[in-house]
Amino acid sequence: MEITETYRRNISIDRLSELPDSVLCYILSFLPTQKSVATSILSRRWRYLWTDVPNLYFNNENQGTIDRVLSLYNVRNIITFRLSDRIDCDDYQIGTWITFAIERNVQNLDIWRQSADVFLPRSLFTSKTLVDLRLHCCGEFPNIGSAVSLPLLKKLRLIFIRGHEFLPHLLSGCPVLEELVLYLSFEYRSFTISSPTIKTLVIDIYSDIRKDPDEMYYTGYSLEIDTPAIVYLQLFDSANYHIKFGSVASLTEASVYIQDYRNDFLYSRSVVEFIERLRNVRCLNLDLSHRAENIHSVFAARTISFRNVTKLEMTSDCRFLPKLLENANNLEILILREVNEKIDRWMDPQQVPTCLVSRLRTITLFRFVRTKHEFKAVKYLLKNAIILEKIEIVYPCYLISKKRIYMLDKISSFERGSSACEVVAYVG
Repeated sequence: MEITETYRRNISIDRLSELPDSVLCYILSFLPTQKSVATSILSRRWRYLWTDVPNLYFNNENQGTIDRVLSLYNVRNIITFRLSDRIDCDDYQIGTWITFAIERNVQNLDIWRQSADVFLPRSLFTSKTLVDLRLHCCGEFPNIGSAVSLPLLKKLRLIFIRGHEFLPHLLSGCPVLEELVLYLSFEYRSFTISSPTIKTLVIDIYSDIRKDPDEMYYTGYSLEIDTPAIVYLQLFDSANYHIKFGSVASLTEASVYIQDYRNDFLYSRSVVEFIERLRNVRCLNLDLSHRAENIHSVFAARTISFRNVTKLEMTSDCRFLPKLLENANNLEILILREVNEKIDRWMDPQQVPTCLVSRLRTITLFRFVRTKHEFKAVKYLLKNAIILEKIEIVYPCYLISKKRIYMLDKISSFERGSSACEVVAYVG
């Protein structure tokens, strides 16, 4: 006799129902709350099981639905409370839901709100249980002053929050903070991030000063970072005139993207001094692709030794590469991304860099081989990297197959210092 799909489903539900409540609640904790509540129709056993699930995920539910769920909710210690956008309610209502989560000893709080401001209750900043706090477009921060005490907070993520003068007070009240992620529009004249415990720092600062020519050369915008325990840094900056970085002895990985809209010498010097502070990292991702004329001039006049760098990922034209190769003796992995600019001046180093002779094993080129200068750079690398194991050519998807074949044939014909070097090409 053939077993129907409905019968199979009923057997599966019956088997699940045999599990302890704690196990079933753990399974339901991975579902959006709406789906978790929907299991109440399965049987009498499941009717109120969802009320003991430690996680609440609200995704575009209306106010009435959320209020009914919270009125029946039994959990006294919430692990995760997540609230997404498109909720038809006033801002103060969301504040009451945040208060509900704080009163239930929430550990992870994630509020995603794009359409309007949110009333952030003061109890949010004195929670004794919060470990992970994420706020996205929640509007203006309240005047919290020095009344911040978040003794367990380890992760803080703030996306386009207004009123940045609050940040020093907020950080001072987070004694064990390890990860800070900031996506900010530039609405301030100076900005300082100071914490003795932060290990991971991600900063994305965007400014619209390009729209006002009078603001383009304003010298008051500055960023100062004082995080002596930092291990990982990611910085996207298009606004600051001056960047200052404190002790970075523990920094091992950095990813930096600089947009030089000013094309100003003093700003370029500040950028290069900042890059110089990264000399001890092991993995460096450096993007200098946007109007880097003055940055290159300052960079070329300095000797910056990246003695610990084993992996370098770079987006720029060919001018920066020789200087970096000459001062990165332990480089093993090199990743280059093409810049769509007409200025591609490659000049062979005066002597073969140490890394090409003794360390460099892998080269990956993304959309790189297009101009004669780029071909010249690849030719030099292949000839002088004597222990190179592989060079990868990653074509753009729009490149016709005939052009791909031409490029691969041309590169394959270059002299190779390493007989073991393999040339690999693919679209990516």
